[in-house]
Amino acid sequence: MRIERVGGHVRGVPVGAVFARRKAVQRAKLHRDNQRGISWASDEDGLQVGDAIVLHGGYEDDEDEWDTIRYTGASPSKDKDPKTGKLLRSQSWSYLDNAALLRSFERGYHIRVIRGHKGDERYSPHKADGYRYDGLYKITAVRDAISKSLAPDGSEIQICQFDLERLPDDLQMQTDLERQVLQALDDLGEQEAASHEQEPDGDPAADEGNEEKFPLTRSMRVRRLVRDTAAVKRIKRLYEGECQMCGLRLEGPDGKPYSEGAHIRPLGKPHRGPDVEPNILCLCPNCHVRLDIGAVLIETDWSIVVRAALFGTALRAQLEVRKGHTVHPEYVRYHRDYWRNRALGSSQ
Repeated sequence: MRIERVGGHVRGVPVGAVFARRKAVQRAKLHRDNQRGISWASDEDGLQVGDAIVLHGGYEDDEDEWDTIRYTGASPSKDKDPKTGKLLRSQSWSYLDNAALLRSFERGYHIRVIRGHKGDERYSPHKADGYRYDGLYKITAVRDAISKSLAPDGSEIQICQFDLERLPDDLQMQTDLERQVLQALDDLGEQEAASHEQEPDGDPAADEGNEEKFPLTRSMRVRRLVRDTAAVKRIKRLYEGECQMCGLRLEGPDGKPYSEGAHIRPLGKPHRGPDVEPNILCLCPNCHVRLDIGAVLIETDWSIVVRAALFGTALRAQLEVRKGHTVHPEYVRYHRDYWRNRALGSSQ
């Protein structure tokens, strides 16, 4: 199948889109074929440049930390064990796939990253989903490295290695409208923060009720709606809007459920949690806030620990986890360790 070169995002394919098979990834123009790890196409000068990679448990020397990736280059089939897929001999920078990805590094081109279900379980899609488009990364470094395994004759295997770094969230937005809305929310948050800092000292009781306050949480709620990603939508759809912590299912006049996608390890600095299904819960607004401020913790057996009472709503003894949703214990452990010794409601 001939794939027209499309650099960067592919129009109509949102970050977080899932595909049941590699063939579907190819048809979506995210990657040039349905087997190779590195995708490439001809640049304006006719030379090949890399435009996408797939992380699918290909090489033991790969390291995936979501924001950063250490990626092993490619080798022809004859240089790999047909049963295990392990390398039999050293890689070459002259091999087309490696040369193309190296050229993208030299030219500063961004790379689409697709994760498959056989990759790192912390970030990989569920097996039923197959593959997921996780946005744009830039190659920050290239190097010669030594593989963890030796060749059959006991000699070292030299590999071509690439370091990639995920682009900031605003560059993962694919339309001008999305970027404009997020920028407006950022500006609003900065203005509100500045106005609170500049408020004169006085008697708080005297000012009470004289003017409406616009807390930062208002812009955060709008941001959550704008950033309702494909991964969040899938989790909310799986639970049909039912809160995994308390079981509450809110419905509007149209009968449609309302719930929120809560990231266990928060997105952005300083937490750098990923926007992937194993890090997302379907919660009602109250339980979302409780999770965000550390009022509840989740233990390794999925039991829910209440640190501050919420009157009128009883929580489940254990987190509800349905088939098709794999909550990774590392994110739960991060949230628990972060909040264990912190005061409730302190800044994240």
